Amino acid sequence: MAGDHSYLPGILVEIAEVAGIDAALKLAAEKGGQTVYIPSHASDDHWLTATVGWDAAARICDHLRVRNTGGRFLIPIAREASARRALVKALESGASARQAAAASGCHERTAYRTRARLRRRKDPRQGDLF
Repeated sequence: MAGDHSYLPGILVEIAEVAGIDAALKLAAEKGGQTVYIPSHASDDHWLTATVGWDAAARICDHLRVRNTGGRFLIPIAREASARRALVKALESGASARQAAAASGCHERTAYRTRARLRRRKDPRQGDLF
């Protein structure tokens, strides 16, 4: 599940890290913009299991569990997550910021900021201030 998912909004970063990018995007597509209850354990017939599959649901529940209880979480809107993913893919494949913005539906300034962040991530000499 390893990888840099910093382009994802909100809690989707954590979900992608523990359950995979596909699970995060499926969850965003199904429940984006909604506050949902994630239980401490999802049953086979729970909406989370139906959305992302049993293994991913178990990983999400394990990660978000607090003192053996579930919790309420706001799931970011899917369009934003999938657009950012498309933006990163376009930039990583060599597209200019303008081309990547047009292909993903993101703002051109977002493409420039994302490209700069990707370059810093690849350059080990660049430290992180925060």
